[in-house]
Amino acid sequence: MREITYAEAIREALRQEMQRDPHVFLMGEDIGVYGGAFGVTLGLLEEFGPERVRDTPISEGVIAGAAAGAALTGMRPVAEIMFMDFTTLAMEQLVNQAAKTRYMFGGKAKVPMVLRTPAGSGTGAAAQHSQSLEAWFVHVPGLKVVMPSTPYDAKGLLISAIRDDNPVIFVEQKLLYRTKGPVPEEPYTVPLSVAEVKRAGRDVTIIATGVMVVRSLAAAAKLAQEGIEVEVVDPRTLKPYDAETITKSVIKTGRVLIVHEAYKTCGFGAEIAAMISEGPAFMYLNAPIRRLAGLDIPIPYNRTLEYHAVPQEENIITAVRELMAYK
Repeated sequence: MREITYAEAIREALRQEMQRDPHVFLMGEDIGVYGGAFGVTLGLLEEFGPERVRDTPISEGVIAGAAAGAALTGMRPVAEIMFMDFTTLAMEQLVNQAAKTRYMFGGKAKVPMVLRTPAGSGTGAAAQHSQSLEAWFVHVPGLKVVMPSTPYDAKGLLISAIRDDNPVIFVEQKLLYRTKGPVPEEPYTVPLSVAEVKRAGRDVTIIATGVMVVRSLAAAAKLAQEGIEVEVVDPRTLKPYDAETITKSVIKTGRVLIVHEAYKTCGFGAEIAAMISEGPAFMYLNAPIRRLAGLDIPIPYNRTLEYHAVPQEENIITAVRELMAYK
């Protein structure tokens, strides 16, 4: 199978859904002429024209609000917020409007919109352009939250998100854009709310999101040389997440490490840890549940400090070894 980048996989999903459904259109800052801040939408303006690839003013509230309004009238907008940090300016439209409308109208109205947004650190973009705020949206009933880690998942999950009748926050970690992987040329879907075991193992379960899946897989490969077999589970959809797959893995291994880039306090990992401790997997644990997450500090501009602000491969290896010390 051919290999393409994560960014190319997202672009292909957008192109194929726009070709399939005339109700799908794109909107966001610099997505047209410029092709997006990270080049994801390059060429789509030339192919579909300015009616369906709309450059917007620099107003995140307008982008999210217009997307919600368009969705309510039968369109399927895919809006882009240039950096996830700027979703702070669109919380009213996303949290109070898009998330609640279907419920408040008893299912008679639907809001089939997708909000794509690049997130995370690693590019030297400093405190206001490097945050991972997915837990904010996981907390809100009515929103679905998706966070793919591979090009294959990025394409399949985005197509599923566009076809879904609910608002979906689609989180793209910036360091993943240039990663490559096998992706079919034809359209396909990856179902929402279904986790995937990215690597099978018997000793420790790592539950990781976004770029931490890549780092966890690299760490698992090195730990295998020591005789430690790590199972890596990627939730892929954070809301609603696949508790069954996670639970089965924890029962199998008896040790859990939850890894995410976002701040540790009230992060997505806390929800997973609580779910495990409250469920049937708890009785199978051979060690305390361990969370490895970003430090509770703004992301530094200094590249050395930035590196140490979020989990790296060596931190994952150390945490797994510590879990294995429990007998």
